[in-house]
Amino acid sequence: MSSTNIVNIFEIKNLDYKYPGNIPALRQINFNVREGESVALVGANGSGKSTLLKLLDGLIFPSSGEIRAFGTTLSEKVVDSGAFAREFRRKVGLVFQDPDVQLFSPTVWDEVTFGPLQLGIPKEEIISRGLDALQLLNIAHLKERLPYLLSGGEKKKVSLASVLSLRPQVLLLDEPTTGLDPRSQGNLIDFLLEWSDEHNILIFSTQDLDIVEELATRVLVIGSEHDIITDDKPEAVLSDRDFLLKANLIHEHSHRHKELIHRHEHAHDHHH
Repeated sequence: MSSTNIVNIFEIKNLDYKYPGNIPALRQINFNVREGESVALVGANGSGKSTLLKLLDGLIFPSSGEIRAFGTTLSEKVVDSGAFAREFRRKVGLVFQDPDVQLFSPTVWDEVTFGPLQLGIPKEEIISRGLDALQLLNIAHLKERLPYLLSGGEKKKVSLASVLSLRPQVLLLDEPTTGLDPRSQGNLIDFLLEWSDEHNILIFSTQDLDIVEELATRVLVIGSEHDIITDDKPEAVLSDRDFLLKANLIHEHSHRHKELIHRHEHAHDHHH
């Protein structure tokens, strides 16, 4: 599976996804993603951001429409077995919002080396990749620890390290800064900025407009009707106060300062 001459790594056409009971999660989603892009998926809770990431990772499949990755239409058949499946799982990695969903191995080291082991990579290369991933996230000291005994922030880093050990081209991150203290958030942003280049792709969901400004080259806003209501550059989206209010990405509420009451705008998870 070569990306040679493929302009778009992902092509999403007329995608609909419904939960059991015919409940809509995403409606008529259309967009492409090229090499080198850093795409923020932004929207209120329940808009479908996490569902879209799972679709891009081939964990679930559209109710209708199509997702093409590296020139191949994703389906249960092509993602479950065969040469494309192995290469797709190597190139595309998803980090869930809740690390407890992702972590299952007895030690951090087992967690970080599990993916490369499944791909049949030589032992020496597995060890090298595992150590590199731990060092990238400054968690080498956790190597022999039990994942379920770690803090939330440590679990998040281990989840990311377990994906980075695959050395993917595409990172899918669901609310990547949730549960991280400010220093860890800063370290993660620094790492992602360094990781991004003209070949790698970052697609992340968030309600934190700070990291959209710092990381994204492009913003897709998913509205309350589960469709894309804008696809634009971060500076265009973030500077449009009326749009942000309408899309429920910022809100106004009152503050009391001694005898005065006045109103401030707030972004979800936006530090002020």
